[in-house]
Amino acid sequence: MSQLFYLKECSSTNDEISKFLLYENSDFVALHTFNQTRGRGQYGNTWLSAAEKNLAYTLAVKTENFSLSDFMFNYYTAITISDFLANLTENMVKIKWPNDIILKNKKIAGILIEKKKINQNNYFIIGMGLNILQEKFNEISNAGSLATQTGRYFELNELTCSLHDFLVEKLKEIPSENKILDRFNDNLFRKDQISVFELNGTRQNGIIKNADKNGEIWIDLENDGLKSFYHKEIKLLY
Repeated sequence: MSQLFYLKECSSTNDEISKFLLYENSDFVALHTFNQTRGRGQYGNTWLSAAEKNLAYTLAVKTENFSLSDFMFNYYTAITISDFLANLTENMVKIKWPNDIILKNKKIAGILIEKKKINQNNYFIIGMGLNILQEKFNEISNAGSLATQTGRYFELNELTCSLHDFLVEKLKEIPSENKILDRFNDNLFRKDQISVFELNGTRQNGIIKNADKNGEIWIDLENDGLKSFYHKEIKLLY
């Protein structure tokens, strides 16, 4: 059983979801809004979103129902969301490590997964910001939306319900960690392509080789050779 709640406006769906978990005894409890005022991204970043044009969505699931490591759970969630958007848009969708969603070289979605103990239960809190109808991105040059990247306009409520149902169903049947890792690497943005990276304030070329089960990414750099990195240790400049 799953529950999908709606707020006309809220600061952050990842923060507000805890209020709904106090009353519901469902394995899948979700909250969404089309007007999030203080969205959060990975590692303290902010997620800016235009009101009534984009989706802020959070799904809470009990950690006891999953045997995956935290990194594999993150990978599988990113795969599932990218699959949904690929089916929806009939386009190839990529994952920019560790969990940004890329459509035609623009970031259209970001995922933030946290672990929290709420009401004596431990949860994975899956938060996602998805740009749907927004057409102007003045402050973030690498951002886009479903509208800008496909020329199509999607009904917000219908898309949200479809996304929720898809994600819940996929979380009920988890593949092996090896399959998850293979799928994640198959969908990895700019894998095996020469890209520009920033490392310790210096730019250099490199090639993304793969992500591993420990949450690290392996990059073959022209100056430093093959090395692994955690998030924020190196920046992909495209």
